[in-house]
Amino acid sequence: MNRSPSRFLLINNNNSRTKFALASSQGLIEHRVMETREVDRSGVDALVAGWHFDQIVLASVVPARAEVLRRCFEVPLVEVSARINLGVQVDFPQPETVGADRLANAAAVASRVADRPCIVVDFGTAVTFDIVVPGPAYIGGVIAPGLDVMREYLHQRTALLPLIDLEEPPSAIGRSTEHAMLSGAVHGYRGLVREILQQVSAELRARLGLPALPQLVATGGHAGLISAGLPEIGSVEPFLTMDGLLQIGLLQFPS
Repeated sequence: MNRSPSRFLLINNNNSRTKFALASSQGLIEHRVMETREVDRSGVDALVAGWHFDQIVLASVVPARAEVLRRCFEVPLVEVSARINLGVQVDFPQPETVGADRLANAAAVASRVADRPCIVVDFGTAVTFDIVVPGPAYIGGVIAPGLDVMREYLHQRTALLPLIDLEEPPSAIGRSTEHAMLSGAVHGYRGLVREILQQVSAELRARLGLPALPQLVATGGHAGLISAGLPEIGSVEPFLTMDGLLQIGLLQFPS
């Protein structure tokens, strides 16, 4: 009798939201999400209702919620860290300090770096830049405040500035307070991202002696908005982290 193919539950437990995906060895099947502050046994049970899976891959940067998630299931679970086989070497002085989501992103792009490095820009609560070089090896990155953190801080720390909804500004010169804030947020954030990418790319070319620019991949909540004004970013891949978790799962639970 043929054994049915394994299915994976993939969990990306971040500071703001916890994302779940059902997957098989062929790829991602379905996605669901909940606010991380709402992660508890009953909420998780309700969210994954109807999904059938044999193994779990968990990436967490919220230790208290990770403990809750571990107790929710009775099937084999592997937690992403530098201690397990990721399909990519972690060439970092303190590998245990690298966030699990960043390791998953590195695992997702590991097969793409045969000829030149790849920089993953993840627009989450923080914006992270992670570099994978031929080997493949994860060699480090950059962490900056996320776009939501910046706009919320401006609203909370001033008496009159509103909390704005993020979208493409109608012009660089704001004709209202909201539009001025929007221009500062979106154009200013693109400037931050562009400068970091230029500095990292120049350092990589000098270090590795490569004439070509690194591959640039964006993911995360605001990747589409910010990347629309950054033509140097080659692709926007909303499910990159989940793809990385699946690659790790296939290594940890070979069929």
